Amino acid sequence: MEEIADYYPLGKTSFSDKQKKLNDFTVSDWEKKILKELGKRKLDYAEMHVNQEKIELWKDLNVLKRTRPLVWINEIPWHEMDVDDELKLKTENRFAQFLETRLRRSIYLWEHMPVDSVIEPTIPCYLVVDNSGFGISELAEVAITNKESDIISRGFNPQIQCEEDLEKIKFPVITLDEKSTKEKYEVMSDIFNGILNVEKKGIPGFWFAPWDELIRLWGVQEALIDLTLKPDLVHKVMGRFTEAYLHMLDQYEKQNLLALNNCNYRIGSGGLGYTDELPGVDFKKSNIKTVNMWGCGAAQIFEGVSPEMHYEFSLQYEIKWMKRFGLNYYGCCEPLHKKLKILEKIPNLRKISMSSWVNLEEAAFELKNDYVFSYKPSPVIFTDNKWDKIEIKERLRKDLRILRNCRVEIIMKDISTINYKPQRLWDWGAIALEISKEFE
Repeated sequence: MEEIADYYPLGKTSFSDKQKKLNDFTVSDWEKKILKELGKRKLDYAEMHVNQEKIELWKDLNVLKRTRPLVWINEIPWHEMDVDDELKLKTENRFAQFLETRLRRSIYLWEHMPVDSVIEPTIPCYLVVDNSGFGISELAEVAITNKESDIISRGFNPQIQCEEDLEKIKFPVITLDEKSTKEKYEVMSDIFNGILNVEKKGIPGFWFAPWDELIRLWGVQEALIDLTLKPDLVHKVMGRFTEAYLHMLDQYEKQNLLALNNCNYRIGSGGLGYTDELPGVDFKKSNIKTVNMWGCGAAQIFEGVSPEMHYEFSLQYEIKWMKRFGLNYYGCCEPLHKKLKILEKIPNLRKISMSSWVNLEEAAFELKNDYVFSYKPSPVIFTDNKWDKIEIKERLRKDLRILRNCRVEIIMKDISTINYKPQRLWDWGAIALEISKEFE
């Protein structure tokens, strides 16, 4: 639960997002007092034995043992979730507010919708890393419907139209900012001394979904049309993009900037990564390699593309990335029940995402208990005309009956809105946990 916040040190690097690095770690005495009190509240929950029980459940699931379906919630519309000022920030400094946000959200989740989350007596202090980027950013027309929300709509202006445009894609340069890392660690250690264990750590994971990025530079319709009209160009762009990402990954590994993610860390678009299979026998704590970690890949835009074209224009390139990792997760919000044969080509594949549009019967028949089925119920249920707790309960029960021979994690994510009724998400968590226990 500590590691759910979207923040640059978690390793999300893209063409389009200019990452903002915190470089002022000043925290006043009165702000430290607030953070210490929140740290103590977190510690109280972290010391509960149920956390170890949940860790063992995740380990069993991730090694494909028979368990009840595990439940996890992520990608929450936090601007709609506050009740009685539980999430209201009291600090002022930007870094203090980052720490306060992380702590308040962890506590909030545990108190209102813990499901199968885990809370540990730690707080991560990620290395401060400079990334020069890929040399190109999206040009988009943005539509904002709610200034408090992180969810926006964008229309992309194509920047890749011919082979000459390949030169726009640069190879990133990765550099550790030792001074800022040291300063941040010292400040956090001072704040949480005797309360939470401050863990200095590198990047514990990367989201590798090339087409999620390329459509921002190419345009959605233009990119899909060019699979047929300009296949050579598509291959050259994917090749260049993949080389740039692998060049970046090499630098993280050679500079020892990675961290293990077989812990309280989200894997791909699924649940937690606890497993005893990693870091593996070749592990050296002083030099963490990608083979010691979970990897992931996805190509959401390829939902309507045939398995053959999916492999040709995406998966064969993603495999170059994923073969570096000890275990892998594939998929996000695309239905993949028609593509399981090509997914078998992914080395060390352990989890496969299945969206709410998937044919459950077909997917369950194909997956059996060979992989973890990352099942994604639709978040549309939280809108006013869809919220029906009895129907939600029956639908979950029906779906889990179909998946009874599979290894399942139930992931509620991509929640754009809960109509400013946070109790609905609390209730869903309780319902999902109740139904999951019927399938122990």
